[in-house]
Amino acid sequence: MRHLRRWYERIAASFHASIGDVTFGMEDGAVSVAGLVFGVSASTDDARIVLLAGATGAVAGAVSMMAGRYLDVQSVGHRRDALIEATREAIAADPEPYLRRADARLITAGYDTDEAAAVVVVLRRSPQALLDHVTAYELGLAVREETAPSTHAIWMFFADLLAASVPVIPFALFDIQTARIVSLIVTGMLMALLGIARGRIGGVNIWRTALQTMAIAGAAAVAGVIIGRLVTS
Repeated sequence: MRHLRRWYERIAASFHASIGDVTFGMEDGAVSVAGLVFGVSASTDDARIVLLAGATGAVAGAVSMMAGRYLDVQSVGHRRDALIEATREAIAADPEPYLRRADARLITAGYDTDEAAAVVVVLRRSPQALLDHVTAYELGLAVREETAPSTHAIWMFFADLLAASVPVIPFALFDIQTARIVSLIVTGMLMALLGIARGRIGGVNIWRTALQTMAIAGAAAVAGVIIGRLVTS
């Protein structure tokens, strides 16, 4: 039971750390595959063709987003580490410019002269503390990334694939005419829910974000239908 609870806590922590990946992945998967599905379904009456195109697009898109997210997080991490290491070497060579800027920053933040001087003494005594201070306030970086690139990539993959499957599944269950309608409805509902989630996460008007997200999906669907009609005509 204890192991199960620890496993659940790790999953929950990684989910919260990757909530941006989940939201973006679901929006990307639903929007891109919705455009593909509605474009193909507008040009054929064979549900199997739509299913094949949609499933292929969903899997390929999810893999692409996973790889892209992994490389993005990894590249950002490498760049962060390089900047921190260069700053560490600069502090070791001459810490005084950094200490003077730290002193000025503390006074600007509301410390009096004596309090700022006391903090600077601590920073002078501890190069690592000075490095952490400079990393946070001058470079604007976290000292280390707690979540591995693979974690972000995995959440991106499953979120993208899950959302991308929504417009596709109706074509495996219904005839082509019914599937078009069901796919449109469930995709619209998904985009509305994603918009509401975006609004709640960002603390903004949920109706506005819901309409924005649905409008984006609608534009992708319309574009897909137009392309499908143009190709078949």
